[in-house]
Amino acid sequence: MIVLYILLAVLVLLVMVTIHEFGHYVAGKMLGFKINEFSVGFGPAIFSKKKKNGEIFSLRIIPLGGYCAFDGEDEKSESEQSFMKQKPWKRLIVLFFGAFFNFISAIIFSLILLCTVGYDVPKVTKIVDVNGNIQTELKQGDIITHIDGVKVSFINGNTFNSLIAKFDSGETFETTVIRDGQKQVINLTMLEDTDGKKLLGINIKATPYSFGESLLLCVPFTCVLAWQILALFGQLLTGGLGLAGLGGPITTVTTMATLSMQGISNFLVLLPLIAANLAVFNLLPFPALDGSKMVFTTIEWIRGKPINQKVENWIHTIGLILLFGVVIIADLYHLIF
Repeated sequence: MIVLYILLAVLVLLVMVTIHEFGHYVAGKMLGFKINEFSVGFGPAIFSKKKKNGEIFSLRIIPLGGYCAFDGEDEKSESEQSFMKQKPWKRLIVLFFGAFFNFISAIIFSLILLCTVGYDVPKVTKIVDVNGNIQTELKQGDIITHIDGVKVSFINGNTFNSLIAKFDSGETFETTVIRDGQKQVINLTMLEDTDGKKLLGINIKATPYSFGESLLLCVPFTCVLAWQILALFGQLLTGGLGLAGLGGPITTVTTMATLSMQGISNFLVLLPLIAANLAVFNLLPFPALDGSKMVFTTIEWIRGKPINQKVENWIHTIGLILLFGVVIIADLYHLIF
């Protein structure tokens, strides 16, 4: 069974990368760039078809990546439609569209998540006895919307767990719930188990939003995800995030497979998270990534002349080697520890 979930995880990752590369492809076609090949996967080709305009579409054996090969992007070309002979503003759009398509897909995945599973607004599924104490004011099926007058919402970081975490054991606070379609305000008391751990004494699950609400919330939800991912990268640069917080493709696939086995809700949460992660990651100004290429293109636009292409290619090559090194080390770390 685990093999099937691993295959599902690999397929999801492949789809995410293909969406990214398709963004480059669409922008390139719109702006008149010459494209040599669009490939799904790396390595030897399993399937390949050449169009009349010379473009090759390939399906390759290693399903952990893909690429959109523009003519003249990494080598010299005499074609007027080659990548480096296009105006800088056009190249910036093409480079940006990969991440942009990932972000659009993250919004779509967020919409699906919010209207099918929900995310942060909790519904009480069970009242649990905590050291002889029971929340008698609550009933199974209650939907908790406010804690101490503050609306439960991921947009402002007011998640259910963060709102109740500020109360000490024995402290009472107002809670707004929806019960049988009616709004009620009740008082809850923070409980404590035999180990001294604070508990509210309930089991909960997320409540789905209506389609209209999901449509309004999917964009801010995706923006919050992107911001949180960017914050993690910031912690990585400042040393606040160790090697245990990193992961390469092997770690990503195994984590996705493990979480997917735990239920469809976990799988649906992963989709916008991974898509947003790819969008943010590729816009970072690190050599070999789209963000770095955008920086070089912007410098060229300001200077009025291109940077030596050999020098830029060397910088991106070194950056790519470093990236591969980091993800390999991260995967080995997770495999060993």
